[in-house]
Amino acid sequence: MKRLFDLALSIPTLFSLTPLMLIIGFFVRMRIGTPVFFKQGRPGLHGKPFTIYKFRTMTDKRDKDGNLLTDRERLTRLGQFLRKTSMDELPELFNVIKGDMSIVGPRPLLMQYLDRYTPEQARRHEVKPGITGWAQVNGRNAITWEDKFKLDVWYVDHQSLALDIKIIGLTVWTILTRKGINQPGQETAQQFMGNDFGRKKAQKTQKGFNHER
Repeated sequence: MKRLFDLALSIPTLFSLTPLMLIIGFFVRMRIGTPVFFKQGRPGLHGKPFTIYKFRTMTDKRDKDGNLLTDRERLTRLGQFLRKTSMDELPELFNVIKGDMSIVGPRPLLMQYLDRYTPEQARRHEVKPGITGWAQVNGRNAITWEDKFKLDVWYVDHQSLALDIKIIGLTVWTILTRKGINQPGQETAQQFMGNDFGRKKAQKTQKGFNHER
């Protein structure tokens, strides 16, 4: 039922939003450059990697040593607008149609987070990741990582078609009110460092990583 629900919602939505996506793609090409789409490996169901698609919101500007500049320096005004309106997420409809994602589920994060989760937090991968989720309508990026993961696991244990419909409705309201888009004082979400072991390992890999979310 969930798969049928995903297809019944994503296919007509994709067709109806195609003109808008073409316009967004044009402006991304003119203002940010190519490629128009941001592609990155993310963990899906049971942690199996897949390629996520989004509109680019950041440039690839680097310093004289070839290192990527900070997120704040690379995030463009167009990118900020796309993020505030969540329109950068629209290409993920392709992921839903392919079967990599669902409309509703825990957000697909970064591959390097997999070994930083506690066993309980890792349960978020017992379902397909989603374009939106229970954590996104209950604080989004304004809440702590620990709270996000608790909400994700709660969704795993209580998922239903009725809950998915409720989350979609709340998502529309969240987008319109622009609540919880960024953490206070941050242009992009801070990395999840995990437990003490995860923090030590993360500190070795976080420099120069493209944080396009």
